[in-house]
Amino acid sequence: MGFLVLLIILAIPFLLVLVNFITYMVRGKILTKKSIWQPIAMLTFIGFPFLFFMFFDWGLENNCCTDSPAFSPENKFGVYTLIIICIIAYAFSSFRTTIFAPIPELLLNTLLILGLVINGIMMFHIKPIELGGLMILIGNTPLILLLILQLHENHLLLLEHNQKNKIASIKLLDRICFKVLYLKPLIKYPVLIILLVPLLIIFSLLLFLFGQKPDTLIRAFTDTYKHGFSQLDYLCDNVNCGGHFLCSVGALGNKKIVKPIRLGERNNEKIICNRQLLISNAFEELILKKSPKAHYFLRKNYNKIGAKIHKHYYLFNNPKVSNMVYILMKPLEWIFLFTLYCFDKNPENRIAMQYLNPTDKQKIKNGYSPQTCSKTQI
Repeated sequence: MGFLVLLIILAIPFLLVLVNFITYMVRGKILTKKSIWQPIAMLTFIGFPFLFFMFFDWGLENNCCTDSPAFSPENKFGVYTLIIICIIAYAFSSFRTTIFAPIPELLLNTLLILGLVINGIMMFHIKPIELGGLMILIGNTPLILLLILQLHENHLLLLEHNQKNKIASIKLLDRICFKVLYLKPLIKYPVLIILLVPLLIIFSLLLFLFGQKPDTLIRAFTDTYKHGFSQLDYLCDNVNCGGHFLCSVGALGNKKIVKPIRLGERNNEKIICNRQLLISNAFEELILKKSPKAHYFLRKNYNKIGAKIHKHYYLFNNPKVSNMVYILMKPLEWIFLFTLYCFDKNPENRIAMQYLNPTDKQKIKNGYSPQTCSKTQI
């Protein structure tokens, strides 16, 4: 429902921007009155990034089992700052009536090009499978069209200024800036893209002075999970989401310590079960049956802990860590077992049924011995 509401909110300004862009390309002018168009364009340029961050980035953490943020939480500051700077550049460019001095004018147009580049990158970074191709189209296209319109308006404003003001003597740097700005668009915009390189290098150095890593702008995209430029997907290999992280303890720990006893089934996949895992899951099942509200509270907080754990899931590839977790969990295991024996008439049957297929579970319910049903011994 939330996705549908967001889609409707974005669709209205998207259509308005699209119609005005087509009209501008055909007739050379905006269809909507300027007094109405400028506020709407500005609200779109601010609102679309805000909605995107609110729904798909803010408050999310990198982990394998939930929605991952668009930008790495540790490195997003630089990208956020650049986007805010681009929004400010668009605002200045949109509401002014005359051109700026040569260097600020060149910087202004370069920042608008930066906005185009960021939007282009986001269309590759956010995969269609995540938000749907329609969502990407509606979310990024208006911003790209507004930037193209504004760059064209800036170019016309420059040409008008050049016709009215013939400047005979200006400094060398100013003259170079004007020469770049007066180039034909097909040449000027690639030159502005090249000028982005030293600009971003200077920006990265400034971020470094504030404690950020030198490559923080790149890491904002690569140090993420499940996105187009993500480089951390390998950390999610063999991670089974939606259940106890104790599965990894039973699978990766030293067999003499964690004592795996049989294979089980979860989400149509085979997992290695030890008694600690079976007792923990049986305890959760009992709580769900006896007190759903208490189970909701426990599961909600467990999921928060699980999210933190899955963020560093690669640590559990170390058998020593799995052994340590198993030992630390022992007191809780005894508490779970004591609770089962206090409140369940057949605690061992409940423990034995965990992670069995439905057929074997039913056999135990019908009175068969758990040992005869657990055919998947290790």
